[in-house]
Amino acid sequence: MTIQDLKSQNLILFEVISGSKSFGLNTPTSDTDIKGVYYLPKEKFFGLDYIPQVSNETNDEVYYEIGRFVELLIKNNPNILEILASPEDCVLYKHPLMEQLKIEDFLSKLCKDTFAGYAVTQIKKARGLNKKIVNPLPKEKKSLLDFCYVLHEGTSHDLSVQGAIPIRDWLIEHSFDASHIGLAKMPNVRDIFAMFYDHEKTLGYKGIIQKETSNEVSVSSIPKGEKLIGYLSCNQDEYSKYCKEYTEYWNWIEKRNEDRYNTNQQHGKNYDSKNMMHTIRLLQTAEQILSTGKLNIRVSNREELLDIKAGNREYDDLLKMADNLIASIENHYQTSTLPERPDEHKAIQTLIAIREKLYQ
Repeated sequence: MTIQDLKSQNLILFEVISGSKSFGLNTPTSDTDIKGVYYLPKEKFFGLDYIPQVSNETNDEVYYEIGRFVELLIKNNPNILEILASPEDCVLYKHPLMEQLKIEDFLSKLCKDTFAGYAVTQIKKARGLNKKIVNPLPKEKKSLLDFCYVLHEGTSHDLSVQGAIPIRDWLIEHSFDASHIGLAKMPNVRDIFAMFYDHEKTLGYKGIIQKETSNEVSVSSIPKGEKLIGYLSCNQDEYSKYCKEYTEYWNWIEKRNEDRYNTNQQHGKNYDSKNMMHTIRLLQTAEQILSTGKLNIRVSNREELLDIKAGNREYDDLLKMADNLIASIENHYQTSTLPERPDEHKAIQTLIAIREKLYQ
């Protein structure tokens, strides 16, 4: 089912302009995001083809089935509460039955965990993004060999990594070929291997790694009496960590929004300023709900938030601002007169009443 199907079959119950335009944070370059609520044709709802959500390819138009919408309202999902609280000038269509879903029936202390909790997740994401911007990773991926070291003579008895040198440097120093080396596991010692060298390459040694993309060193069968030439330390944990960071970084490079990235580069503060703006807005919204018991998504501090988006604030100052808001939210949570959670029974009865009217 597509959005066009919803419109052509008159299945839409609620449709709003969401995002920056509904918050009052839009600028001339802002996109128009559309969100909405629909109901399914009777045969799909009562049959086996339940469809909880429909969106376009770019996800800037998303519609929720009425049951899914109510379910998320009960959970105090920030995006869904903000859809229901859309300002009148952003409402494109509203079926009379939607009047039965009132925002005051869903606001609860859960917003501390949903709004503020989501914002904290975004702060962590911003910290991670800050790390990606400040510490770019080269496109050429390191191999496991770059995480292998040889212990110097004199350190083999205590197996200390102090004084160890990179295997690549050691191979050059001794004019050795990595493919001629045989490794044997050391008993009772993790990631330390005894090394042997086959000058003639007749003993069937597998080398240190079989190919550059190997995730483990190769262990060989070593004949008795072969001369030990040293000990190799392989930092497998650090290599695994590097591989994860490499994959995350280049996935981010591939998927990042170039306009946002260029804006972040221009303001030179090394953080995603749009992400931080929305993080602060979410925290301020949670503070508003808990202190007033109401939700007004049209912001009163447009200039402050757009100043953050423009990258005119220091990263550490924004983190401090967020910490202060989180502390304020905790205080308001203790004194808020809101219920712990929405009245789920009432919400379900309202949903049933709406569906009875739709399917009668």
